[in-house]
Amino acid sequence: MRWGWSTVAILICGLLLAVSSSVQAADRPDAPNILLILTDDHGWSQLSERMDPRVAESLSTYLETPNMNRLANGGMRFTSGYSPAPLCTPTRRSILCGAATGRCGSEFKSDWVPSEHMTIPKALKQANEKYRCAHFGKWGEQMISTPEECGYDESDGMTGNNTGGMPRTLGVNGSHNDGPPHFLDNNDPKRSVTVTDRAIRFMENQNEAGHPFYCQVSYYAQHLSVVCKEDSLEKYEQKGTPDRGYTQAWAAMLEDLDNNVGRLLDAIEKLEAEENTYVFFTADNGGRGTVPGGDTSRTETNHPLTGAKHSLYEGGIRVPFLARGPGIKPNSACHQPVVGYDFLPTFYALAGGKPSRKTLTGDVDGTSFAPLFAQSESPLQRPREAVFFHRPFRSFSAVREGNYKLMLFWKPNGDVSHVELYDVGENPTEEGRNIADTQPEKAEAMKTRLLAFLDSVSAETPQDNPKKKRKNRTKK
Repeated sequence: MRWGWSTVAILICGLLLAVSSSVQAADRPDAPNILLILTDDHGWSQLSERMDPRVAESLSTYLETPNMNRLANGGMRFTSGYSPAPLCTPTRRSILCGAATGRCGSEFKSDWVPSEHMTIPKALKQANEKYRCAHFGKWGEQMISTPEECGYDESDGMTGNNTGGMPRTLGVNGSHNDGPPHFLDNNDPKRSVTVTDRAIRFMENQNEAGHPFYCQVSYYAQHLSVVCKEDSLEKYEQKGTPDRGYTQAWAAMLEDLDNNVGRLLDAIEKLEAEENTYVFFTADNGGRGTVPGGDTSRTETNHPLTGAKHSLYEGGIRVPFLARGPGIKPNSACHQPVVGYDFLPTFYALAGGKPSRKTLTGDVDGTSFAPLFAQSESPLQRPREAVFFHRPFRSFSAVREGNYKLMLFWKPNGDVSHVELYDVGENPTEEGRNIADTQPEKAEAMKTRLLAFLDSVSAETPQDNPKKKRKNRTKK
């Protein structure tokens, strides 16, 4: 075949254009953006959309959360999603480092120094050095390490409960019950507006610079004190009596929060980044059992779950858990157990990190749940086949394995007092459903698995409780 010079020239130009296009494609960040929204003291059934399509009572008929619903309907709801702990700081430390609280500490104070271990920002930058990471909102109490020491490029610093509004920061000397049941702030209730502003600005800047980003937005709501806008409160006052033991002002605070969740979703749409952005939503622990000014004679705040914040019953640790993004089917549900310390390996996998766990560290207890996006009912291949919870200073630990959950109760001397076993697969209510006596072999096997895990991570014991040690010294 004989080609003329014009034909050759056309082929050369085409080749050069193809090479140029491939170089430009290589320069563009193909790693996805990741946004994690973390709420505070927010119960599993405290949305106006069912957290479990099979459970009619897994929503509130009084609360209004259209933007959280929008996220749930646009992606996957994990019906058995858990916080790592039943209170804020242990959960935040656990999420940050991908470590179960048996390993990294079950209370506010811990000897675990996050900056000395793997963290979400470190893992993402290990997967792709182009990532830029930011944390806005509540960091936690007694976290030891700063966000920047943990790998974040931007943050609000060492923030805590006081930053988001506590009695003494609102002019009340005393506890939440010593002041009014709620406070009004028409500009920035619970700092939700300004936290959202900073997050949006960060996402815009990284998008313009061509960097994939990780942004964690840790809201102060729904933590006490109750602070809301006046017009939001008036809406719920006109709406009438709440369906559960919380107040109209608490419902208003949640809607103020929901409006800002909507602003985050709107910002992603405005950036035209939806097709390359994962959005995750969860809470640091279950809802409170009581709210200032609430009516305890009404249905419990976390109904139909048993228990509340501080407890390892479902009401203390089963929380809203949502994911939306590439490859996630809209309005889908997954019933496999997942937990907050799974975020780190999940984000690492989404960022293109090598699948081998050796590329992270032995301190990471979590497992990537990204495979569930496509195969929602295939159990995850967890090294220890279960998820673990530990709070010995409140005398209990727990393990969830498949549909079963074991509660283990400790004696003060560190011996096991007793266990309770529940099937929480389709019915999440535990009260009155203990099956430990009818399935003793299952209970014993799960107890053995739990104790083996706690021993392997040198977990705290009831005797390690510093408060009890101080009491003993006083008695002497």
